This record gives sequence, C-alpha cells and structure tokens, in this order.
Amino acid sequence: MRGLHVKLLALLLIVIGVSLCWFKVTRLGLPLMPTEKAEVWTVEARIEFKVLKDAAIKARFYIPRQPGGFTVVDESFVSGHYGLTTEDDGLNRAAEWAVREVNGHQVLYYRINLSKDPSIQPAPSQANTAPPIFVPRLPEALASAAKGLIEDVLKKSADARTFVRELLVRLNAQSPDPNVMLLRQGVVNEDDWVRLISDLLATANVSSRPAQVLVLQDGMNHGALKPWLEIFDGRLWVSLDPWTGEPGLPEGGVLWHIGNDAVLDVSGGKNAKVEFSVSRRAQDRTLVAEERARKMGSRLMEYSLFSLPVSVQNVYRVLLMVPIGAFLIVILRNVVGLKTFGTFMPILISLAFRETELIWGMVLFTVLVFLGLTIRFYLEYLKLLLVPRLASVLIIVIMLMAFISVFSHKLGFDRGLSVALFPMVILAMTIERMSLLWEEMGPAEALSQGFGSLMVAALGYLCMSSQSLEHLIFVFPELLLVVLAMTLLLGRYTGYRLTELWRFRSALRS
Repeated sequence: MRGLHVKLLALLLIVIGVSLCWFKVTRLGLPLMPTEKAEVWTVEARIEFKVLKDAAIKARFYIPRQPGGFTVVDESFVSGHYGLTTEDDGLNRAAEWAVREVNGHQVLYYRINLSKDPSIQPAPSQANTAPPIFVPRLPEALASAAKGLIEDVLKKSADARTFVRELLVRLNAQSPDPNVMLLRQGVVNEDDWVRLISDLLATANVSSRPAQVLVLQDGMNHGALKPWLEIFDGRLWVSLDPWTGEPGLPEGGVLWHIGNDAVLDVSGGKNAKVEFSVSRRAQDRTLVAEERARKMGSRLMEYSLFSLPVSVQNVYRVLLMVPIGAFLIVILRNVVGLKTFGTFMPILISLAFRETELIWGMVLFTVLVFLGLTIRFYLEYLKLLLVPRLASVLIIVIMLMAFISVFSHKLGFDRGLSVALFPMVILAMTIERMSLLWEEMGPAEALSQGFGSLMVAALGYLCMSSQSLEHLIFVFPELLLVVLAMTLLLGRYTGYRLTELWRFRSALRS
C-alpha cells in the first residue's frame, strides 16, 4: 500500500507541475528556452499642429484598442504641459490632450510597443441587431449607374461577402463597363475609393463602415494609416480588403480606428497632421510574456519569482538549481552506485565550481584536501578530542585557503584567489571523514569515495551551470514538483545498482 501511495503522490505532483508549465507556455507565452526572442514593433505617432495665438487646445487622437494578433508590451504618451485622458467606448479608444492656453508650433507623441502573438486572433465585432443603413443621395447620373451595377452584381452573389467580392471585381475590371467608368471618375485617392464602395453597399442595403489600418514596415518614417473596410454579414462585422475583397487585415496590419470620425481632431489649432514611424527589434520573450501576463491580470505572474527584486531573483537562480544537483546525487548513488562523502558536500562544491570554473575548481579542491588530510594525520598523532580536532581542522583549512590565495597571486595565477569561494566547513568535514575512513577501511576506500565525490561534484556543476536548465527552473519553478516526484519514486527503488551488476558480472554470466 505504501508503494501505491508513493506512486499516486508522484503522479499528482507530476500532473500539477506539468499543467502549470503548460498553462504558462500556451496562455502566457513564456518561452521554454532562454535564447527565444520576440519580435517587438515600436510604433510612434507624431501629432503636429499650429496655434496662432494663445488659445485653449483639445487634441483628440484615436489609438488602438485591442489589436488582434499582437500583445501590447508598453504604451506611453509624451504630452509636456498638456493634460491627458483616455476614453474607451467599446469600439474605439481615444487619447485626448488638453491645455488652457498655448501658443505656437505644438508636437505631441504617442508610442506603443507591440509583439506578435498568433494566439491573439482578431475578434470580429458582434452586433445583436443590424445597424441602421444611411443611403447616400447621389446625383441622378451616378444613382442610375450605381443601380445598374448593383442589379448586375446581385445576380452573381449569394450573401454580403460574395456581393462585395463580385462588386470589387467589377469595379477593378481592366475593361470596365460604362456604369463603372462613370462611378470611378470621382475617385482621387484611397479614401475616395473606400467611400465609393460604402455608398454602393448602402445603396444595396448592405451595412458597412470604414476603418483605418497601420501596416507595420520596419524603418517606416512619415507613414500614414491605410483605409480599410468592414461589412456586416448578418451576424458579425468582418474586415475586408477594399481592393480585392479578401477577408481579414493585411499582413502585419494593426486595426487602428473604426468609423467615419477623423483619426485626429484638434480644436483650437490648425494644420493638424499625424505621421507614423515604425521600427522593429528583438526582445527577450520572457519580458514580453511577463508584460502580457500583467495585462491579462494573471495571478501566476503577480506571485511569481519575477515579482521579486532583481537582486533576490539572482539569488534564487542559484538556489533553485540545488534540487537538480540533489536529484543527480540520488541517481548516482541509488541507481549507479557511486560512493560520496555525504549528500550535500558534492552539491556545495558544485556551487563553488560555478565561480572557479570546473578544471581550476577540481585542482584547488584536490590540493586543499590533500594538504588538509596530511595535517589531519598529524593531529591524530596528538590524540585530540573530537570537537577540538574538528576546530583545528577548520582553522587549518582556512589558513591553507589564505596561503593558496596569496601564493597563487604572487605567481600571477588569479584563479587561485577563487579558492575562498569553497565552503570551508564542508572542506573541514570532508577531510575529517576521509581520514576516519582511511583508518577504518583503508586508503583504497577513502580514495574511492573521495574520487566519487569529486566526480559527482563535477557532474553537478555541468547540470547546475546549464543556462537552459537554469532558465527552465526559474521561469517554471513548478517543474521542481516533477523533480520531487521522481525523487520519491527513486526513494522506493530497491533493485541492483549498476556498479553491483559490474561487480557480480561473473555470477550473472553463470
């Protein structure tokens, strides 16, 4: 029953750990690898206008509300002495700058950082009832041409989407009929084109509304919004390309504004204009995911290690690797069969190797243990009691560390200075235990366990110094539940160790 209890507990821990990790990866976008970068777009809108005399100014500028396909990493306003408020009417979001008295040339800035996020798809706007349609009053000639074109298109369409597609095919024909030629005469720019399509759709009793889209292009300067179109298909508002009729936004397009209102409206000033600049850069995906989680109001990130001060985070980046070293020792001792001096000594030595580097750390550790062991044998000759003997070994270890540091520094080997990073108490206990084992079991057993401890410390260093593993455990600390579950399962392992299989290989052959 105890074995079943351990297995069920381990299974529960694994499910919890893996589920939390899966949620962070799929919902919050946290990366599994430290080298993963996110593509971040910085969009800056420069608003410029003139004020001829001291006057009160109100500048209203529409900004993205919930851009589909992107995560808002950061957003900022540069308003100087202006007051700033933001409004959200459920369809559009606007920033309004206001000042009581100002004069001369005025410049305001709006900046937003966006990261591509395929999991955030553009959500079509729903409407419970069909919006009202306002049929425009066209001149008699244009009204007749529009009527004739719409009658022809209706015969070749089945719903609003197919109607728009067929209408655009006719309007873009290289050899247009007389009705299309007449309607296209008043088109001067892209805004006129979208307005023409909206008028034709209203005449055909199809609800539509204009939209403004910013197409992200790296290095863009003095850019502008691109007119777009949305139609009501009876249930949802659907974005359509006003030139091809294809649904959706253009590649890299950000839906900026919906409706007939001007994107920028300045009251009290003149010659108002807005220009867009766009740049692209790579940023650590972890930072992007962290900001995204905050925008979502995720409690997981609010109470995660990322909420700690940076200095404390750096400490936990090291401490969280200790369970990995402990699990490695469990495998090497219980499954492989390596003998070591205790459990924690190799882990702490591995932590010291992170600062000294592996080769120099092993050399310094070997020298210290050899010199300490030599002096320990002399102390045995003095027949000291246990506690004074341990204190003497500790004092000698510290003196040896100081001597090695000074001696190596004089020789120009700065690596010797890092010997001070070794845990002195662990070294003293290692020397004491190795000397006792030497006396009781012989030098072969003592050297065997000493060599095993050094090898385990070296392997622990290789695991604990892995940047990928450090990133994985720090960002997903719940994976330590999986490590705990595997440790519990190994705690019930009573089979042969690999070294025992080698030891009894002749009996197994027979």
